[in-house]
Amino acid sequence: MSPRRVRVDCHLHTVHSGDAVTTVDRLAERVREERLDVVCVTDHHTLAGAHEALSRDIGARVVVGEEIRTHAGEIIGLFLTSRVPYVLPLEEAVRRVRSQGGLVYAPHPFDAARTSLGAEGLARLTAMGALDVVEVFNAKVTDREDNRRAAAFADEHDLPAAAGSDAHDPQGLGAAWVEMPDFDGPCDFAEALREGRVHGELRPHVGFLPGRA
Repeated sequence: MSPRRVRVDCHLHTVHSGDAVTTVDRLAERVREERLDVVCVTDHHTLAGAHEALSRDIGARVVVGEEIRTHAGEIIGLFLTSRVPYVLPLEEAVRRVRSQGGLVYAPHPFDAARTSLGAEGLARLTAMGALDVVEVFNAKVTDREDNRRAAAFADEHDLPAAAGSDAHDPQGLGAAWVEMPDFDGPCDFAEALREGRVHGELRPHVGFLPGRA
């Protein structure tokens, strides 16, 4: 029998990010409407939104994550148990993610409009053997080529590929997700992504000040 497949949004934000408007109540509504099975709540510099979602019945499993600004650009830590401070050196942020059994995920890596890792940051993570997942479809990039470059990088380096709505508003939820085998824990998640299928459409931010990512 084939393993159950789940729909996973690997990157989204709640009001706890400070630049987003999605409450946990609205997150639960959109989870049902978009038929999401798993959501990775990856607020900026806090785990509060993920913990609130975990404490409620939102209709989906919650992966606790954090979008973390480093000196080299943004990374996401997934499967975290404690917050990672922002604006650390890249190596120190990675160490803190890995020390708690988390995964290092590269969000919108080639989007020059945001504090992304870019080719240099990706190369540093790859040389460290510390890059676990590459986001190959981010629904908030303004140039489709940025997603194509990310997909080519993941393919070239044989890295698991993920997709995230990067939703900061309820309307954005469901814009991008991965259909993948069900998983149990971080290592299983990364391996299951290798058998995933990415779905997504570009969808601009709605509901908060322009220019804030």
